[in-house]
Amino acid sequence: MPSDTYAHLIDCRLCVNIDHVATVREARGTDEPDPVRAAVLAELGGADGITVHLREDRRHIQDRDVELLFATVRTFVNLELAAAEGVLELAEAWRPAQATLVPEKREEVTTEGGLDLSGDTDHVAEAIRRLQAVGTRVSLFIDPDPDAIDTAVELGAEAVELHTGEYANASDRDDADRELERLEAAAARGLDAGLHIHAGHGLTYENVQPVAAIDACEELNIGHSIVSRSVLVGLERAVAEMGRLVRGARV
Repeated sequence: MPSDTYAHLIDCRLCVNIDHVATVREARGTDEPDPVRAAVLAELGGADGITVHLREDRRHIQDRDVELLFATVRTFVNLELAAAEGVLELAEAWRPAQATLVPEKREEVTTEGGLDLSGDTDHVAEAIRRLQAVGTRVSLFIDPDPDAIDTAVELGAEAVELHTGEYANASDRDDADRELERLEAAAARGLDAGLHIHAGHGLTYENVQPVAAIDACEELNIGHSIVSRSVLVGLERAVAEMGRLVRGARV
């Protein structure tokens, strides 16, 4: 990753999560659509990075996908993974520019909420140490809560990704405004503590701009909405449209 990646807060980076491309492939057990080819189109559309979640059950992204992405992506790969031995060993070998530690439950459809940092965090601390030892920047996917921010700092993470699911799923405008205030407060607290601030989960073309406008936020990770729109307009155009919204949020 370029040395100046985190050096400015002019705009958010847009990292495109291509997991859902692999989900379509795995639904038929075939070789298409190829998430690696999707990453090329996402970069052509203006993506600043490519995000993939290597789940323990390999329900979508496969090891082969990640290896090819590291060899072909021109921006950077943000590797999401659980703090679990099998995937940690692979990450140590691959040495991604950035890794995001996320919670993972076998029965969930997608990641539900941030890491629970209220109890025993030894496994998270060990995962951070191991990833940093191979030169990887580590982000923690957390809920926008003060205690979680403080614990992330204590654990030595370089960044946090704020879970935007509660904001995205708000039942009305007032609820959305309250959740946006939580995100803004958490982002400011994290930035003051020296963390780099990322955000993601459930963001769409309709709700992304208020989050992208948060001054402290450096990176958004968006997948489902972009891949869904790409079915209608193509992936390159879908990424470009989201990029214009993200980069226009602070104008």
